[in-house]
Amino acid sequence: MNGKKKTMRAVIEIIIAVLVIIAVYFIIRGMDRHDVCIRQAATENEMQRVWKEFQEKPVSIKLHKKTWKFAHPVQTYLFIGTDKSGNEDAEGEEYHGSMADALMLVVVDEEEKAYGILQLNRDTITEVPMLLQDGSANSVYGNLSIVLILIGVCMMFFLNTCKNVLKRGFLIELAATMRQVSMVILFAVLYLFFVKNAGDFSRITLFLTAIFYAIISYGTRILWKRHVLRNLRLGRKNSIVILTDWANLPQVREDIQHHSYELFQIRGIAVIDVNEKKTLPEKLGDIPFVAEGESVMDYLCHAWVDEVFIDLQPNDPRIDRWIDQLTEMGVTVHLKLANRMELAANKQFVEKLGRYTVLTTSIRTVSTWELFLKRLMDILGGIVGCILTAILFLILAPMIYHESPGPIFFGQTRIGKNGKKFTCYKFRSMYLDAEERKAALAAENRVSDGMMFKLDFDPRIIGSRRLPDGTIKKGLGNKIRDWSIDEFPQFWNVLKGDMSLVGTRPPTEDEWVKYELHHRSRLAIKPGITGMWQVSGRSEITDFEQVVALDRSYIANWSLGLDVKILCKTVGVVLRHEGAM
Repeated sequence: MNGKKKTMRAVIEIIIAVLVIIAVYFIIRGMDRHDVCIRQAATENEMQRVWKEFQEKPVSIKLHKKTWKFAHPVQTYLFIGTDKSGNEDAEGEEYHGSMADALMLVVVDEEEKAYGILQLNRDTITEVPMLLQDGSANSVYGNLSIVLILIGVCMMFFLNTCKNVLKRGFLIELAATMRQVSMVILFAVLYLFFVKNAGDFSRITLFLTAIFYAIISYGTRILWKRHVLRNLRLGRKNSIVILTDWANLPQVREDIQHHSYELFQIRGIAVIDVNEKKTLPEKLGDIPFVAEGESVMDYLCHAWVDEVFIDLQPNDPRIDRWIDQLTEMGVTVHLKLANRMELAANKQFVEKLGRYTVLTTSIRTVSTWELFLKRLMDILGGIVGCILTAILFLILAPMIYHESPGPIFFGQTRIGKNGKKFTCYKFRSMYLDAEERKAALAAENRVSDGMMFKLDFDPRIIGSRRLPDGTIKKGLGNKIRDWSIDEFPQFWNVLKGDMSLVGTRPPTEDEWVKYELHHRSRLAIKPGITGMWQVSGRSEITDFEQVVALDRSYIANWSLGLDVKILCKTVGVVLRHEGAM
């Protein structure tokens, strides 16, 4: 079933990518262009008039197959023809053969430095501006080719488009290629738009660029993967020997059966001790036993061995001796550092801490560059959000004060990353005595364990009341909460660095004291204005363990792309009032 889902997703991604490329084509097509047809223009005056019209609006031009060169107060226009017409007014060299199907208009200044070229085919004329400027090849096409390369490289590094490339099948690889091509072309169009060259760029050229880019990129990836995998199959891998003991053989057997060592050619298994009660078998699966006891070192000295993986218990006293002997031989040594490396969602890496080499384990690790980009996104979003908050303040302040005189903003102590306390700001949507009345309403809490506080009817909300017939009458506070307007002042928390645009929901102090150990993991990152919980049901989710699971999933699978996806979903959730209380 999982394979079918991946295939279906790949097909959908391919379709979307093709639609994006087609959409880009029509976007370029709709931009201002200078496509003109051919008509008669025989004299110098006529040529000047046609050129003037061409500068003002699309016109029709027809040129005799001869060279026209005439003076102008500002510029000189050179028309190159293709036949020997014998026209006495023609000046300059005439061209034949390869130029027979096209005419070219070269616009030059008085110093005869080319400023642009108009290529005239049989039926159309397409402007190719800035093909030459001041005699240099500084064209819009040349600039765009550099931009395309830079965009592709940036996507490869920042969006990790080559992740698991060796494991992708043909269809999955095609989907990944089309996704990258569509994104590159889309960014290229944005570049053309901002530099104001979009109207001058041939849409056919861009469309063909996308097609050839997709073909070449996909073909290159497939050929490269075949080359790499072929080398691996031919044994061009590093030769590695697994060094273990009798007590650890069951674990070695399980590791080999369930985990891949495809980048290595396992030469064999060497057992460093001897079991007098058991005889060493010839093979463990397809991997032979190559040495036992005292013969291990002799084997490692004389066999082809690039690297050795020491699979012993971490506290085994023999490890240091083996590492010293093997490194003296010039063999690379890999040492298993822990017995439990399968903890859910753990990320581990080796780093220096002072003078020590340590194994760092975390629920999620991110690079400095990823943190920088996330913070940059927070700052930009925070600035925009604060501007919107100021506008909303001018509208809401008199309304809130009229319904419930008092402060417009509400500040509450919340728990942030790793237990750090901060003041979380909101537009006040409740009466001033809301916190004092909370204890009296605890029995009506929809979340039975008290890990969150959610009521079907909350009388503390400004204007909210229950009518005699049981109908709930919503007021100003409900409308503020339905549209999530009360959250806007949190953009100030984002700018300050207390929160992020996307993260986990920050708990209150009374919720925090009830947390168990596994609950605390949801605060391994900065809390956010929105997050997985908010776009997956919000207040409709009453099981706190489900909230924790969503938050842990977000932390373990975090990426900038996931943040953007959640932000986009948040807009839809707010507009549809999903899960609002």
